[in-house]
Amino acid sequence: MILKGKNAIVTGASRGIGKEVSLVLANQGANIILVDIDESALQATAKEIETKGVKTLCVTADVCQMADGEKIASETQKTFGRIDILVNNAGITRDNLILRMKEDEWDKVLAVNLKGIFNCTKAVARYMLKQRAGKIVNIASIIGIGGNAGQSNYAASKGGAIAFTKSAAKEFASRNINVNAVAPGFIQTAMTDNLKEEVRKEMQSRIPLTRLGTVQDVANAVLFLVSPAADYVTGHTIVVDGGLAM
Repeated sequence: MILKGKNAIVTGASRGIGKEVSLVLANQGANIILVDIDESALQATAKEIETKGVKTLCVTADVCQMADGEKIASETQKTFGRIDILVNNAGITRDNLILRMKEDEWDKVLAVNLKGIFNCTKAVARYMLKQRAGKIVNIASIIGIGGNAGQSNYAASKGGAIAFTKSAAKEFASRNINVNAVAPGFIQTAMTDNLKEEVRKEMQSRIPLTRLGTVQDVANAVLFLVSPAADYVTGHTIVVDGGLAM
């Protein structure tokens, strides 16, 4: 129970990586503030987490909006008295080739995946700076490191998330706030489950560990970064990809 009594905000918490991160942190004793735009899915996830014996708070919010970032932080502070952990996980894709990409496909991905990180980090940091302690983890992607055809918007947002992580780490270090990122590779999700078998096999053939990652693989990396074991780690990106980016 290395996080017993800690309060952790997780955005995009109703499904996938965000849900698994919430469960893993709850297993270690953290109270979880679940953030998503899907209120019914949030409530279902909260009920599952509460079986771990921790407290939850559901905040329906759009991370693209600065006012919603401030709402997330203020409601957490009001309910729990402090904010120990922020996991910026909310993200979307709108894939298309550059010449076919519509302006709103570019704008929406950057708004959620990058501006959302800025909005939530800025709002939460006000409280962390005062208490002189905190852990922030941004969920990036190997696409933000190596790029990918048809995903220029997603690559730009995730590459931006990695660069933002380094800048925030330098700004907040003197107040004992650690800021790091996790960059997943090909992770087994509902989306990859629907891929054709030959496509899945081709993806796996490119991975040295010969399997897709799991949401728990990603959540375990987040757990390390928000735990006392990573107190001397800041400004770094942990790549969780089975060796794909080597």
